[in-house]
Amino acid sequence: MKNYYRIIGTMSGTSLDGLDMALATFERENPESAWSFSIEKTQTVPYSKELKEALKHAISYSSDQIIRLDWQLGEFMAMAIQRFKYGVGPVDFVASHGHTIFHQPDKGVTLQIGSAQKIQVITGLPVVNNFRQADVKAGGQGAPLVPIGDRDLFGDFDSALNLGGIANISFDYQGQRIAYDICPFNMALNELASQLGHEFDYAGKMAASGTVNSSLLERLNQIEYLKKPWPKSLGLEDYKAFWKPELDHSDGRIEDKLATCVIHAVEQIGAALNQFDKKRVLITGGGAYNRHFIESLQQYCSNCEIVIPEKTVIEFKEALVFAYLGLLRVEGQPNCLASVTGARNDVLGGDLIGF
Repeated sequence: MKNYYRIIGTMSGTSLDGLDMALATFERENPESAWSFSIEKTQTVPYSKELKEALKHAISYSSDQIIRLDWQLGEFMAMAIQRFKYGVGPVDFVASHGHTIFHQPDKGVTLQIGSAQKIQVITGLPVVNNFRQADVKAGGQGAPLVPIGDRDLFGDFDSALNLGGIANISFDYQGQRIAYDICPFNMALNELASQLGHEFDYAGKMAASGTVNSSLLERLNQIEYLKKPWPKSLGLEDYKAFWKPELDHSDGRIEDKLATCVIHAVEQIGAALNQFDKKRVLITGGGAYNRHFIESLQQYCSNCEIVIPEKTVIEFKEALVFAYLGLLRVEGQPNCLASVTGARNDVLGGDLIGF
């Protein structure tokens, strides 16, 4: 056991923005004390158009195609990490989330690609990866994984809301950490923005110019997933199966669909915050920059204090937390909470490559 680590954490999310990397330092006074952290360096490396398209459509790939994409993505990640770590001094290991291709925990299936072997060989650093599979094998959802980091590293907040491709929330409830995916977020907003020739809706300006379609909003709010109790999690498959058809078959301008999706997210997220009386809310992920959404949520949850942290935490909290999950794995401590995922027990998740 050590009291000091320097770890590169990486994250590739469903919004397909690119590979997020964070070099984080973790310290503690002794094995019984809590960890403190600092973020030394961060970077996002965008995917090429070809790689982004491949990841977007990999859900329909054959096993041979997925194997090739696993190596291709692993090489991309390895080269990005190799450049990122140049000149930063000693690093203990890489904690790599990879990129989720399948996530169907009810069928016992979750797959994150981005070959850890490639990363280990090219960077010369040990790698922890494949964080979700052990939890799924223990009967859990394999997601969300970030809540243990919310609890241990950001415990000053009543709840933590992450707005990436999917909106998820984490909070303490009756003495346990609870977390779940609420609804699609940038997964839907970015796809709609792309239909107007934009990668995303900057500050939510296009949504703000639209008019909410009450009929579409009602249909979105009736999607069965939203009524399910936790533990629950969402994947790209769910968005394509349940949300996307409603958006595709709805008439009206794209701006109106954006406006409707924002209010849909506000109502679903706001309901969770109000139900559990969460006053001080930390918001991270790309959606923290969506001013129209933030203002709408603040209006819906007038009793909440919404905290938008510094840019580094907004954009790299998940990469930071995966570095922390890797630390717990190496220390032999559970890094996935049964109270969050519904697994039979807390799980020590992650494969060790090159240790």
